Amino acid sequence: MSDHQPNDLLYSLDARPGVLESSFAAIQHVLASFVGIITPTLIVGGVLGLGEHIPYLISMSLMVSGVATIIQARRPFGIGAGMICVQGTSFAFLSSVLAAGFIAKGKGGGPEEILALIFGVCFLGAFVEIFLSQFLHKLKSVITPLVTGIVITIIGISLIKVGMTDLAGGFKAPDFGSPANLALGGLVLVSIIALNRSSNSWIRLSSIVLGLAIGFVVAAFMGKISFTNLASLPAFSIPVPFKYGFSFDWTAFAPIALIYLITAIESTGDITANCIVSRQPIKGDSYISRVKGGVLADGLNSMLAALFNSMPNTTFSQNNGVIQLTGVASRYIGFYIGAMLFLLGLFPVIGGILQNIPKPVLGGATLVMFGTVAAAGVKILATEALDRRKMLIMAVSFGMGLGVIMVPNLLAEMPKLVQSIFGSAITTGGLAAIILSLVLPEGKVAEEGEPEENLNMTTDSATS
Repeated sequence: MSDHQPNDLLYSLDARPGVLESSFAAIQHVLASFVGIITPTLIVGGVLGLGEHIPYLISMSLMVSGVATIIQARRPFGIGAGMICVQGTSFAFLSSVLAAGFIAKGKGGGPEEILALIFGVCFLGAFVEIFLSQFLHKLKSVITPLVTGIVITIIGISLIKVGMTDLAGGFKAPDFGSPANLALGGLVLVSIIALNRSSNSWIRLSSIVLGLAIGFVVAAFMGKISFTNLASLPAFSIPVPFKYGFSFDWTAFAPIALIYLITAIESTGDITANCIVSRQPIKGDSYISRVKGGVLADGLNSMLAALFNSMPNTTFSQNNGVIQLTGVASRYIGFYIGAMLFLLGLFPVIGGILQNIPKPVLGGATLVMFGTVAAAGVKILATEALDRRKMLIMAVSFGMGLGVIMVPNLLAEMPKLVQSIFGSAITTGGLAAIILSLVLPEGKVAEEGEPEENLNMTTDSATS
């Protein structure tokens, strides 16, 4: 960090920009996070066949994200980080939420039974993160860059299959892999890459939104879009607690509970990065208090999300880049962001339009997004001095985590609970990383006569 950086913010954390400046900054945050907030709902709704419920679920995801972002910025009763921590639907839960949905579906349940189980286990699982938030400072042996980097990399890699499946046309699509689908998805992918390389910061910031818009327009000309469902939608979306009911299943709950642990670790990293770009301390009591409050809010916001029919929330890391880009760190911008997201969610027609995004268009965008998640994990790992112990932990974690998705029938003869927990790349790889980090002693892996420092493989570029 250069010497001049502490003074290069246009608006510091507690500054109060005017309405125009605040609105302008908030729009940029909304553009950076909007697609990420709605995409998990679109994927879950499409794969599980939730059909007519999707517009309402999208509305709820936007409204909950708005309220949750305000909580993080306002920090009532010490709940929240007191910064611009934009909350959005978490990709980390995607595979486990889909697994829970298939459990309900396998029992003959329809959309309402599927959603009742998903939101039931997500609601109770949030207590894991709420509890952990109060002991984060005592979990230094678990919350390490090595474990965090491994888990985030596995999350990104395991989700790439979802993005590629959509790019080809979607799960069980009759035209799966057709040249038209591949060309449409490829167009979105190329558009996002080209736009992201623009010298204009607004275009770079909006590259995924603009890429989706380009694909949407082209798909309309190809006759792949119909708006017949919009006429039947109500004028406003009204939040109804547990609209679809509440149910529970241990085999669905176990992997989701573990991912709440992983989310606590991931959010700690995101909040720390936010502290850095917002010029706040990353050591001492104020830092610990801010992180504990932020992760506590993550858990409570995820509980709020499940209560109001949305998937678990997490702190979006991409918005740290917006703070750095704009030089606006004022937490009061969070109020504007939250209000904008809530208003967008108030109108179900927005969800209805988004529901019509063709799978190849969505796949072209999510392929970039999921790949970016994996790259973020690699970037964290690149900051580590990779000695033999850490390489062994990485090797076993990646091998076990990715192995279970490459050989899906591996656990076919095991009990359902075991299949549910260890059939997920994230839970298997994450558990392996946590357990090995705890049980393998540091500094005792060098061969006799071989100095430990000779085993380091860090490069200067890794920390750039």
